[in-house]
Amino acid sequence: MSEKFKNTYRTASARRQKWDYRWDASYFVTICTKDRHHFFGEIIDGKMQLSHQGILANVFWHEIPHHAISVHLDEFVVMPNHIHGILVLQNGFPPPVYFEVFDFNSLWNDGADNGRTGYGRDNACIVSTPTEMNNPEILTGKTRFQNPGKNSISSIIGSYKSAVTKHANRLNLENGWQTRFHDHIIRTKEEYYRIKKYIRNNTKNWEEDRFFEN
Repeated sequence: MSEKFKNTYRTASARRQKWDYRWDASYFVTICTKDRHHFFGEIIDGKMQLSHQGILANVFWHEIPHHAISVHLDEFVVMPNHIHGILVLQNGFPPPVYFEVFDFNSLWNDGADNGRTGYGRDNACIVSTPTEMNNPEILTGKTRFQNPGKNSISSIIGSYKSAVTKHANRLNLENGWQTRFHDHIIRTKEEYYRIKKYIRNNTKNWEEDRFFEN
């Protein structure tokens, strides 16, 4: 939906209006290439064949925990014209109790397989006891947290996109990102498993994907 700003139309923000994107939660992130161009490679026989740009997109995603505090990686995939990934923030800022976010610690108590070799309990998003910073007064009116500083989803994704772009340019590789990205706050265990399965099977189901273009 569009709205007017200084007599011109603009696209409304996709950010959740009363959510601080530094809060501890698991976020499903999708970032598309500019004009959905196949910069990252092609899918052949159900398997992703990464281009040089695709290798950069893959490598720098896995570098995120080395540059952002208390960020953990879950399922991730590079597709021809976009990437999907689950980022788990553990900044020690739990959402207020009236924003229900399931306790990821229960996944590990259930013995669930997170599907990533070398990852385990530390990748769970443990929602801590609410603190004073969760006072409802900070969420009144039209308060928004689009890019509140370090270790927000926006700052992490911005740094990731910049790193891929910088090194692609250095190697004289054609590249480009869509200006914005999509994120979704995972609220339930069922939703977590559904999204995880979707990402894991994305390459096999490419021709049915919403971003599919020959």
